[in-house]
Amino acid sequence: MTKNHQAPSEFAQLDAAPGSSCGSCGTAERLGFQFDYPYQPIVDVVGRSTYAHEALVRGPEGEGALSVLSQVTEQNRYRFDQACRVKAIKTAAQLGMTERLSINFLPNAVYRPEVCIKTTLEAARVHNFPIDHIIFEVTEGERVEDGPWLAKILREYKRYGFLTAIDDFGAGFAGPTLLADFTPDFIKLDMALVRDVNVSKSRQAIARGMLRTCQELSIQVIAEGVETPAERDFFLYEGVTLMQGYLFGKPVFREITSAAMTSWPAPLYC
Repeated sequence: MTKNHQAPSEFAQLDAAPGSSCGSCGTAERLGFQFDYPYQPIVDVVGRSTYAHEALVRGPEGEGALSVLSQVTEQNRYRFDQACRVKAIKTAAQLGMTERLSINFLPNAVYRPEVCIKTTLEAARVHNFPIDHIIFEVTEGERVEDGPWLAKILREYKRYGFLTAIDDFGAGFAGPTLLADFTPDFIKLDMALVRDVNVSKSRQAIARGMLRTCQELSIQVIAEGVETPAERDFFLYEGVTLMQGYLFGKPVFREITSAAMTSWPAPLYC
């Protein structure tokens, strides 16, 4: 994975939020701190293949996400959000990623979605990465006071051809209310719901209710934080085929990884 955080010169002419220069969107030096990405696979357990890779922000030497996010302020939030997009796409292209790329974004950093998207579109063009292979994730736990505004942002992303996902679903502030305003392509079930679901009747009941809702809305579900074969098999039995977690692969810097053969279910479940 590259350590070069300088954005391509083509970004210099893009519009930006008031008071910021989009020429600095991919430049960590202008942020005052640096960050990097390991990538973790999202797998299709029935197809026994990697479906996507999530870019997980970390410090330049592998420090935890909090070491980076704690440096994000009201003043640099927009620039950081844009730099994340550019770096995730650039690095994925350099690594030869052919699967989908999942990028987290900060909804509170988006002032005008049609403007903020320009940097992403340009990064995809410069690095020849397909737009329809980019998934934008927003954490449902992110406190967004204006739910309809978040829905508007997600609709705008979808209009441009990006895929959309709500992360940590079931753990935050919006929940089903957000689904009433916007239907994402994916929902990632919160790992607290996934953990030990095979032995917890309450988690099973809640998960089944969410899965029924998603089925009616034609939303694909990703079970996140899967660590054991028993957790995997519960969700597979319930019809969930997309999963992510240490059972399939940990986040890895500077390479694209595939799930180990031992993580796949027995043929009986296929």
